[in-house]
Amino acid sequence: MIRVIVVDDHPVVSAGIARLLSAEGDIEVVATALDGERAAALDQTLRPDVLMMDLSMSPVDGVEATRRILAARPDAVVLILAATAAPQNVLSAIDAGAVGFLLKDSEPTAILAAVRAAARGESPLDPRLARTLVEDRHSRRAGVKLTDREVEVLRLTSLGLLNKQIARELGIGEKTVKAHLGRIYERLGVTNRADAVAWARDADLVSAGAGARSTT
Repeated sequence: MIRVIVVDDHPVVSAGIARLLSAEGDIEVVATALDGERAAALDQTLRPDVLMMDLSMSPVDGVEATRRILAARPDAVVLILAATAAPQNVLSAIDAGAVGFLLKDSEPTAILAAVRAAARGESPLDPRLARTLVEDRHSRRAGVKLTDREVEVLRLTSLGLLNKQIARELGIGEKTVKAHLGRIYERLGVTNRADAVAWARDADLVSAGAGARSTT
């Protein structure tokens, strides 16, 4: 039996999903929650096989709830079921630890299949989202323009060098390195070193090792 918690701030939607799942002989809805905070608390006591999580909730949204749940119970399985799928929302949910992402207008059979797949340890993803993510990655990659110096700073950052070491390597001030990183974060749409390096590698701005230089 697959034990599921349904998390959605719209009672009608939550009840509809719960009915859909409960009608199946191998799925049991053990609880419903109207926000992420309640979901995190229920997960600790009920420890379901799958949490079906909405994104747009308050005061704790689905991404933050997923982070909290995974931090407290690393083996928890969170499957996102959202109304919309902006690429950043999908990536944020996956980065938070969600195993899959579906849209609410999915066919009932697709939702049921995704719950079963998630319970088996798979990562179900709505096929429409795959195309959206690929197109978004291509457009963002094409729009990134870094100077030679910024790419060099990013390359050295990817090698694990600290700001002071990068400054020494390039013969510039540490404050200048920080300024370069700030501009890099802004242009890549990230907020920290790890995300900048991960994004740059995914976009082939730097390699896992020496990294390639770009043209301005």
